[in-house]
Amino acid sequence: MKELTHLELIEKAKSVLHPRKLANDNSAGDVACALVSASGQIYLGVCIDIGSGIGFCAEHSAIAAMITAGESAIAKIVAIWGEGVVLPPCGRCREFMYQIDSANYRNTEVVLGENSSVKLKDLLPHPYDEVWSTP
Repeated sequence: MKELTHLELIEKAKSVLHPRKLANDNSAGDVACALVSASGQIYLGVCIDIGSGIGFCAEHSAIAAMITAGESAIAKIVAIWGEGVVLPPCGRCREFMYQIDSANYRNTEVVLGENSSVKLKDLLPHPYDEVWSTP
């Protein structure tokens, strides 16, 4: 399988970017995510913003689809907003990617733009469990 370019992955995320209103002035779909698992499968997701704070990020949605399919290793991931503005993952998403599979720390490529990416470890220099693993 041919590896997707950053732009192709961004376009996959755009395909599910459909902001919409939900009940009680809540919303969904104004941030979308596409990820490629280590096996080469593509998973998509959107955010859900709920006033009580129990919503979740687009990355969580795409990762949940991947976990549901029996995978946990992320090769490449991107999140977009608006007219395709690439967003870096928030701190919660960075830690989430690490917590579901510690190999993601070294291996996951986080797309920051059409011509830019970094490894997850560069965005998460001190994972939460780092304090627990030191003597």
